[in-house]
Amino acid sequence: STLDRSSAASDVYKRQMPHTSFKKGFLALAITGALGFSSLTHADIVIGVGAPMTGGNAAFGDQLWRGAEQAAADINAAGGINGEQIKLVKGDDACEPKQAVSVANRMVDADKVVAVIGHFCSSSTMPASEVYDEAGILAVTPASTNPQVTERGLTAMFRMCGRDDQQGIVAGDYIVDVLKAKKIAVVHDKDTYGQGLADATRAQLNKRGVKEVMYEGLTRGEKDFNALVTKIRASGAEVVYFGGLHAEAGPLVRQMREQGVTAKFISGDGIVTDEMVGTAGGPQYVDGVLMTFGADPRQIADGKAVIEKFRANGYEPEGYTLYSYASMQVVAAAFAGIKGTDGAEAATWLKANPVQTVMGKKEFDAKGDLKVSDYVMYQWGADGKYKQL
Repeated sequence: STLDRSSAASDVYKRQMPHTSFKKGFLALAITGALGFSSLTHADIVIGVGAPMTGGNAAFGDQLWRGAEQAAADINAAGGINGEQIKLVKGDDACEPKQAVSVANRMVDADKVVAVIGHFCSSSTMPASEVYDEAGILAVTPASTNPQVTERGLTAMFRMCGRDDQQGIVAGDYIVDVLKAKKIAVVHDKDTYGQGLADATRAQLNKRGVKEVMYEGLTRGEKDFNALVTKIRASGAEVVYFGGLHAEAGPLVRQMREQGVTAKFISGDGIVTDEMVGTAGGPQYVDGVLMTFGADPRQIADGKAVIEKFRANGYEPEGYTLYSYASMQVVAAAFAGIKGTDGAEAATWLKANPVQTVMGKKEFDAKGDLKVSDYVMYQWGADGKYKQL
């Protein structure tokens, strides 16, 4: 499995690198002459942002960076964390497990981060989080939804989003109750996130008495899916459920339409970016596409001022932007709550105290998951925009 490969990559990397002994709970280091933002004269608290800054999923890395960057700027303007300013450092994992481990080690050893916002892909978050756990560093992922992210007993691993076993239930029930479909083709990208989400949806369909007519995997990075589309057509599927990201979802749905396959196309939060339109080849191909995602954070009153600030700067805070902003708020609240940067202490504090964020009040359970998940269905329109149903 991808999870096994990710863990193996982490273990191999650790054997190749000199072993560094970490003391649980780094204290923030005073750093002079290093500018995280042009407006800062110094930065005392270093926080990493791990995400795909390059590659086919860089759009999501941009969302995570913009959210964290704006939150850090706003927190710094209000006095920082315990009187110290935040400096952000980027960790480009390209959604690749081995690169994520390398990035994590660099941020811990060289950058001396005391917390991490990230990563995006679950297959990157899991091996990277092992590095953070060993170093006693607080980590909050805005976007990794695979259940295993928080099921491995890591005490300082949190997520600002829901889980695929929750998201899959919503998708499966929608297919059965609203679309009333009987023939479902389930396709996934063989990745920890994509296959995990597809399997969760498949499980819910089976629980509801619907057996899929097709279950197939494609490879991330591929662009020619015509052979797969031929199989979909032959299956007679009324609905195609895809577990994966926009880079593959776009070409897949376009080639379905070009071959005359009119089956409803449904996916998850991995396509919640305007770049879905570009990868599909135009808004005419995404028109009618459905996806699950958390209730639109842009509609939450708590974030109105921040949303207006983003828009005033010419950026629409789509997808996981506000999730990343809220993740930074959670880190800041925890460090302020314990008056320090000890990861273990911060984790204990977060599991006992609610945090007010741009996405409303957030509370975490003992695993680091949100106590309340709010997945709903969205639909893409002919204008190339998605709206909550």
